[in-house]
Amino acid sequence: MSEIRTLRNYIDGRFVDAEDGRTLPVVDPTTGEVYASSPLSGAADVDAAMTAAATAFAVWRDSTPSTRQRLLLRVADVVEARAEELVEAECRDTGKPRAVTRTEEIVPMVDQLRFFAGAARLLEGRSAGEYAEGLTSIIRREPIGVCTQVAPWNYPMMTAVWKFAPAIAAGNTVVLKPSDTTPASTVLLAEIVGGVLEELGLPAGVLNVVCGDRTTGQLMVEHPVPAMAAITGSVRAGVQVAESAAKDLKRVHLELGGKAPVVVFDDADLAQAVEGITTAGFFNAGQDCTAATRVLVHESVHDEFVAALAKAAADVRTGGVDEEGVLFGPLNNANQLAQVSGFVDRLPSHAKVETGGHQVGEKGYFYAPTVVSGLAQDDEIVQNEVFGPVVTVQSFADEDQAVEWANGVDYALASSVWTKDHARAMRMSKRLDFGCVWINTHMILVAEMPHGGFKKSGYGKDLSAYGFEDYTRIKHVMTSL
Repeated sequence: MSEIRTLRNYIDGRFVDAEDGRTLPVVDPTTGEVYASSPLSGAADVDAAMTAAATAFAVWRDSTPSTRQRLLLRVADVVEARAEELVEAECRDTGKPRAVTRTEEIVPMVDQLRFFAGAARLLEGRSAGEYAEGLTSIIRREPIGVCTQVAPWNYPMMTAVWKFAPAIAAGNTVVLKPSDTTPASTVLLAEIVGGVLEELGLPAGVLNVVCGDRTTGQLMVEHPVPAMAAITGSVRAGVQVAESAAKDLKRVHLELGGKAPVVVFDDADLAQAVEGITTAGFFNAGQDCTAATRVLVHESVHDEFVAALAKAAADVRTGGVDEEGVLFGPLNNANQLAQVSGFVDRLPSHAKVETGGHQVGEKGYFYAPTVVSGLAQDDEIVQNEVFGPVVTVQSFADEDQAVEWANGVDYALASSVWTKDHARAMRMSKRLDFGCVWINTHMILVAEMPHGGFKKSGYGKDLSAYGFEDYTRIKHVMTSL
């Protein structure tokens, strides 16, 4: 048996164990075996991190935008230089294919860091002016304060960047908690940021990482120091954060679940749609809140589409981190495997599993790419987020029914429309009640455009200038002439 690796918290520029010595096991999802331990942080650890962040904020809030830019640009350079270390850490915790992680996560992360570095120097606001006689008004955009942040296990490395980069760019300091199942890459990112802070002579407590479980996260949100709590996670976790933050009126930034409708009309390029949906539905084992896992297809092309999608899904490979031709790895943990399996096991009698529907292999948490047809709008698997490699297909009669069914879930994060009719695409983009509408594509994100939803998918935006502005507060200053 290989030696168990020990991960540690990163607080005020130093690696430290949990004060009481408690730890959590970290499991390799490709084998189901423990490969590392991480701190199970308690109140004392959270308090130490908050103190470090508050001390750093007293200095960091007065830093110039150019200083913040220089920090993030340097961090981007180091992330690029240490890409293989980050990929190794990420793949060990998640089981993702190494080649896919390198191209689809490291490259965007570096780009996002550089985007927020630029955003630090481009705060938008109304011009100063006289809105009352003899008085001049100006608007100040200021950092909020200490931000407590919680990242998920599906994209632990990249969502950590989505969280800390805009917050730091805006002049805030951060206490970040990774998921208990995927702490390794976030701890490494903390080391990278900490090293650059030291190199540039900046406060060590600008970014702190505290590992732990849900109780640790609750302690962070309820702590009196943070002025803002941001989380990417489940609806249940988002509700708990909002309730906890309400006790002292913290700002809250929530990026929660999704159930993206993929509306395929009869005039769509079906081959293009099948190819795009196969990738966007099964990428990262469907563990993506924007995954193309709820397909609505016009009744006239339904049978043809289902047959083509099932064939494409059957050709998709799942496997280990270094296997060639693999699109996705295992589900992240045993609980997630049980959840995905449960949805399929509880399918109603009118549903049909076209392909997949079973675990793969004797060890690890692998699940076959699955397509399910014959579903009704009120079926459990249509209404609730599976978060696994399972794509459902429903048949609709006309545009109005497609809109009704697409909007007829609690989630409202992302959606897509597949059609050659420009007017129809524009109508659908207006009528779909989702934070993002893709047309003839799905799941493409860029740093310049916002990511965030409505309804039970939460509120607030990641990425873009909007995501940056979420980490600022607005102050009016009026002076007599």
